[in-house]
Amino acid sequence: MFVSIKVKVLVDSAGPGIDMPALLTPVGLLRPLLDYFVAEQHKSLSWMRKVTHSVQLFLEYMHANPSEVDTRVLFANFARRLYTGTFDLQTRADPSGLCWAPRSISDASRIISDLNLFLDWQGERQPAALSVNPRVSASRYEKQWLDAATRYRRENALLGHLWSRRDEASVSSSRQVRAKRGPHSRDGEPPAFPEGEFMNLLTDGFRVGKRIDYRGQLITLLLHGAGFRESEPFHLYIEDVAHDPINPGAALVRIHHPSAGHAPSSWRGNLKKNKRGTRAEYLMDEFGLKPRNQNFDNSHAGWKGGLCDAPYYMEARWFEAQYGTIFMDAWLRYLHQISRIDRNHPFAFVNLGRGRLGDPYKVSQFNDAHAAACRRIGLNVRKDLGTTPHGHRHAYGRRLVKAGMNQKYIRIFMHHASIESQAVYTQPTSAEVAEALQSSMDRLAASSAERLRKRQASE
Repeated sequence: MFVSIKVKVLVDSAGPGIDMPALLTPVGLLRPLLDYFVAEQHKSLSWMRKVTHSVQLFLEYMHANPSEVDTRVLFANFARRLYTGTFDLQTRADPSGLCWAPRSISDASRIISDLNLFLDWQGERQPAALSVNPRVSASRYEKQWLDAATRYRRENALLGHLWSRRDEASVSSSRQVRAKRGPHSRDGEPPAFPEGEFMNLLTDGFRVGKRIDYRGQLITLLLHGAGFRESEPFHLYIEDVAHDPINPGAALVRIHHPSAGHAPSSWRGNLKKNKRGTRAEYLMDEFGLKPRNQNFDNSHAGWKGGLCDAPYYMEARWFEAQYGTIFMDAWLRYLHQISRIDRNHPFAFVNLGRGRLGDPYKVSQFNDAHAAACRRIGLNVRKDLGTTPHGHRHAYGRRLVKAGMNQKYIRIFMHHASIESQAVYTQPTSAEVAEALQSSMDRLAASSAERLRKRQASE
C-alpha cells in the first residue's frame, strides 16, 4: 500500500539532483515529505529513512481506519497502538490487517518525535501548500496529511509531549497525546573491545593462511588506537597519511570532512595548474563523484560530525603511541599491495577481492571482515561484548579514562562536539563500580579501627 523508494529530486536547473527516500502512495508520491527532506537536506540519509518509516506507519494506520475523521482521536489511537500492538490479546486476531507487535517505549517515542517535528515544519507552511502548484490537485493522502498539519498548528495538541527546540522556548503547556516515559537506568556495561585480545585480532584475526588483510588492520587501528567512529576511515584519501615529523616512525593521519575538507594539494585540474577548493568540488571535478556521506547506495559512509581539529579535519591522536607505529608499518605494506590497481576515485581503502577490483571499500564489507577476524580468534561477535567495530571506540575512551586523562582533552581526542557526548564512552564498568565501593568500605573500616585504637589508647 505504502512503499519507501529512492528518488532523485531536482530543486533547480543549476546542478545535480538530490538522492533521498520518498513515500509512494497508491496515488503517487507524498509531496509534503519530499518538501520536508529538501528543506532538511543537510541531515543524514539514515535520519530521512527513519522519518519516512514513521510517516509510513501513520499513513498505514489512517488507511486502516477510514471512518475516523478527527485527526486528534486518530493520532491518540495510533500512539496507543504503537505501545500495545494491533492484535486482540484474547482472540489473537487483527481485523485491521496491520499486524503490529508492541513497540518498545524508546522506539514509539522516536516515532512520535519524528512525526512531531515533521508536522511542526508542515504546520508552518500548510496555508500555502496547496497553492504552490495549482494545476496539480493534492492527492487524498496529501490532503489527509495537510489536514493533520492544520489541526496541529491550530491546537498544538495533535502529537505527543515531545517538542522541537523552537517550541520549548515559547510554549509551556503539554500535549493532549503524550508519549510514555520509560524507567531510568544506567546504559549497562560499556561495550568496549577487550584490550587483551586486540593484538591477537591484528596479528591472527586479519590473517588467512599466509595472506594478511592490511586494509582491515589499518581501519581497525584507526578505530581502536585513535578512537575514530566506524564510518570515518572510509573518507580517508591516500594523501591524508604521512610520516609524523615529531615521531618519524609513526603515522600522521588526518581524516577530512567529506565535503568541506580541503582538496588534496596534488589537485591540478584540466589546466594543469594547482587548484584550491573543497573535497566536494574535487570529487566532482576529477571523478564525477559526490562525497560518500551523500550517496544513497551501499557505498554510503556516514559522517556524524563532531569536533574538527582544524578546518576541516580530524587528526588521529594515537593512544597508546605504539599504534601509530604499527599503523605506518601496515600502511606501507598496504600501499605496495594496491600500487598496481587502477582506481577511479581518491579513497584509500579499495576492493581487493569481493566486488569490482579497485572500487571504494564499503562499510558493510569491513563489518563482515571484522566479524570473521573476531571469530578466527575465538570471540563471539556481539555488540554487548564490544566485539563489533564500534567497540573499539569505546575501548579507546576507556583507555583514556584509566590513564587519568582530563575530560576536556578526552573531548578533543574523541572529536566530540560537547563534553557531555563522551559520557557513554567513559562511564565506569560494573567491576570498577564494585571496586570503588569496596575501596570506600575498606577506608571506612580503617577509619573506624583507627578511632577505636585511639579511644583504647586514651583509656
